[in-house]
Amino acid sequence: MASRRSVRYSALPDDDNDDKFGVQYDPRFDYTPGSFDRVPWKSIFLAIFLLFLGCVLLSLSFFIFTGHMGGEKSQAYGLLALGIITFMPGFYETRIAYYSWRGAKGYQFASIPKY
Repeated sequence: MASRRSVRYSALPDDDNDDKFGVQYDPRFDYTPGSFDRVPWKSIFLAIFLLFLGCVLLSLSFFIFTGHMGGEKSQAYGLLALGIITFMPGFYETRIAYYSWRGAKGYQFASIPKY
C-alpha cells in the first residue's frame, strides 16, 4: 500500500485574477454585435465560384453520359465526382449568404468561415 505524503499545498497568489471569484478576463469571448454583421466577401466569391464550377462539371458529365459529347464513361465519372465535390460546399455557403442577406431568422454572415 502506498504511503501518504505530508505535503502542504498553498493557494497561488491572486496577482493575475481580475475578479474576486478567480475568473480571468479573456477578450476572445467579448460579444461585439458589429462583428456578426461583417460580410465575408472573399468567402462568398469563393462559394459562388465553386457553385459555378460544380454546375459546369456536372453538366459536362451529364453530356458525356448521354452521348451528346464525346468521351469515355471513366471521364464522365471523374467529372461527376469533381462536380459533386465542388458543387456541395459552393451551394451550402451561397445559400447561407443569401439567407443572411435576406435577413432570414437563424442565418447570419458569421456562420460563413472567413478565408
